[in-house]
Amino acid sequence: MVDEKQLQLFDCLVRDVEDAQPEVPTGRRPDPEPVGPRKLWPETDRRDDLADLEAVARAARDCGLCKLGAMRKNAVPGEGHPRARVMWIGEGPGADEDEQGRPFVGAAGRLLDRLIAAMGLSREEVFIGNVVKCRPPHNRAPEPDEVCACLPYLARQIELIRPEVIVILGGTALKALIDPGAYITRMRGKWIERGGIMIMPTFHPAALLRDPGKKKDVWADMQQVLARMR
Repeated sequence: MVDEKQLQLFDCLVRDVEDAQPEVPTGRRPDPEPVGPRKLWPETDRRDDLADLEAVARAARDCGLCKLGAMRKNAVPGEGHPRARVMWIGEGPGADEDEQGRPFVGAAGRLLDRLIAAMGLSREEVFIGNVVKCRPPHNRAPEPDEVCACLPYLARQIELIRPEVIVILGGTALKALIDPGAYITRMRGKWIERGGIMIMPTFHPAALLRDPGKKKDVWADMQQVLARMR
C-alpha cells in the first residue's frame, strides 16, 4: 500500500524542481474534432527488419520519413528495460533530449525520474519513450504526418516489450495513441484497455512544473498503476 510518506516524498520532489524553467510548447493547434477511437498502435510490416529494440533504435536514428528528421541533432528512440512491466510514453523530445539523444532528461525528465523513484521503481526497470522520436521545432505539438511517420517505431517497441501497463503522459500523446478527440483532463485516472495492455493517462510532468496543484492527481493515478502491478 502506498503510504503518506511516499506522497510527502513526491510532494517534496515536485517542490525541488518547481523553480526550474520547463520548455513550454508553443504554437499548438486547436483541439481537433472527435473522430472516434483508434488502435493503440498501427499495423507494421517491418517486424522482420525491426527484430529487437536496438534495431528499432537504429532505424529511428536513420529515419528521414518526415521533415523532423532534417531538423534534429539526435533522434530519441527511447530507453529502458526490454521486458519492462511499465512503459511511459510522452509527446516528443525537447531541446535537452535532442542534444543528448535520450528521453526525458530536462526539468520534466528529472521530475519523472523522481516520480518513478517515489513509486519504488527505477528508470532502469521501466521503458520511457515518446510518440515522435525527433524534436518538433520550438517544442510545438507534432503534426499528423509526423505522428503517422513515427508511430510504427513506437508500435514495434510496444510489441517487443509487451508491458503490463502503459502510462500516457499528457494530452498530445493521448490524442495520438487513443483518440484525437480525447481530453487529458477528462480521461486521466481512467483505465483504458488496448490489445491486452492496460493504459493509464495522466498529466505530463511539464504540466506539474507549470501547475504543482496537479501533483495529487498524478500521484492518485500512480497508486492505481501500483495496485494493478500487484
